[in-house]
Amino acid sequence: MAVATSASLFSTVSSYSSKPSSLPHSRLQAVKFNSIPSFTGLRSTSLISGSDSSSLTKTLRGSVAKAQTSDKKPYGFKINASYKVAVLGAAGGIGQPLSLLIKMSPLVSTLHLYDIANVKGVAADLSHCNTPSQVRDFTGPSELADCLKDVNVVVIPAGVPRKPGMTRDDLFNINANIVKTLVEAVADNCPNAFIHIISNPVNSTVPIAAEVLKKKGVYDPKKLFGVTTLDVVRANTFVSQKKNLKLIDVDVPVIGGHAGITILPLLSKTKPSVNFTDEEIQELTVRIQNAGTEVVDAKAGAGSATLSMAYAAARFVESSLRALDGDGDVYECSFVESTLTDLPFFASRIKLGKNGLEAVIESDLQGLTEYEQKALEALKPELKASIEKGVAFANKPAAAAAN
Repeated sequence: MAVATSASLFSTVSSYSSKPSSLPHSRLQAVKFNSIPSFTGLRSTSLISGSDSSSLTKTLRGSVAKAQTSDKKPYGFKINASYKVAVLGAAGGIGQPLSLLIKMSPLVSTLHLYDIANVKGVAADLSHCNTPSQVRDFTGPSELADCLKDVNVVVIPAGVPRKPGMTRDDLFNINANIVKTLVEAVADNCPNAFIHIISNPVNSTVPIAAEVLKKKGVYDPKKLFGVTTLDVVRANTFVSQKKNLKLIDVDVPVIGGHAGITILPLLSKTKPSVNFTDEEIQELTVRIQNAGTEVVDAKAGAGSATLSMAYAAARFVESSLRALDGDGDVYECSFVESTLTDLPFFASRIKLGKNGLEAVIESDLQGLTEYEQKALEALKPELKASIEKGVAFANKPAAAAAN
C-alpha cells in the first residue's frame, strides 16, 4: 500500500502579527505576516547538526547525535523523544523508505507500522537500526485500532501507485475508500492526532478525511494536513539547477493543490531573489506540475515517485514533531482548510504549533505577477471540482461509495 503525492516547506520568520482561531472547529483565518525572511526548507540541517547540507538524512542523523550527547535542542527546548508515530501503508513503496527516515528522528519514541500484508518483515528490518525509537508491527484491520492507540502523528501513504497513462483521478475510487476506512479508525482511536494525508488524489482525499472526521464529531481543521511537500522539494531542486544556485539557500513557495495545473510554484517569490525569463517561468512551472509523470514514465511501469515522496513526507513529519515539541518557528506548505481564497481547501505556507496549524500565510497571494495571477484563477475550477468530488464521495451511502 503506497501512493505518490505532495510537497511543503518551512523557514524562519522574525516579525509577525497573528491571531489564530480560538475555536478548534472553526475555519482558520488568514494571517498577514509583516516580514517573512528566507524560509529555506532544510535550514534545520544547520540548526540541528551544524552542517551546511541539504540532506534530510544528515539533518536527522545530526539530531540523533545531539540527542545522545546533550539534553538540549539548538532552538532551546529539551529533547523529548516521547512521540508516537503511525505509518498506515508501511510496507509499500513510499511507506518503507518513509518509515526508515522517521525511525531516524530523535523525537520518536515508538514507530507503529501498519499494512494489510508484509509489514512484519519491514518492522523486523527497521528494528535493527540503532536509533532510539521502538518499532511495532500491525497487520490487517483487526490490529488497526491497537496500532493507533495514543498515537501523536498518523501518516497515510496507503493506496495504489500511479502507472504509465494513469492520472491521479484514475486512482480516486480505490484510494478514496482506503483513506475513508483508515480515517474512520483514526477518529475512533486517536482523534487528537495530527493526520498527514499522502494518498492521492490529495485534492480529494483531504476533503474526504475532513467529512469523515466531521461525521465522527472529532474534526479539527488545525490537525488535518494534505502533504504537498514534494512539490516544494521539486521546485527548490529544479530552480537551483536552472539558476546554478546553492540548494540550501533556495526556497520556492508552492500554492494551490496537488495535481497538474493546481500546483502553482510562485517563482516570483523565490528566495534568494532571482530573475526568470518568460520562457524559464513557463518551462519550470510545467516541469514542477508534471514532475510526478516524469518519474512514472522513467520507471516504465515499475512504480511512481516513492523515494522523493518519502523524503518529502519525512520532512513534514519532522516539522510536525518539532512543533509538537515546542519549536516556535516551524513553517511548511500544506493543503489545509483555508480562507485564503473562496475555496474551502488550499495549499499555502502555514505555521505549525503544538496544537497543529496556527496560521496560514496570507502574503503568499499578495503581489503575484500577471502570469501567476492568471494561473491561480485557472487552477481554481479544477481544484474546486476535486474538492467537491471528495466531499460527495464521503457523503455517499456506504454501499454506493464502495462501488
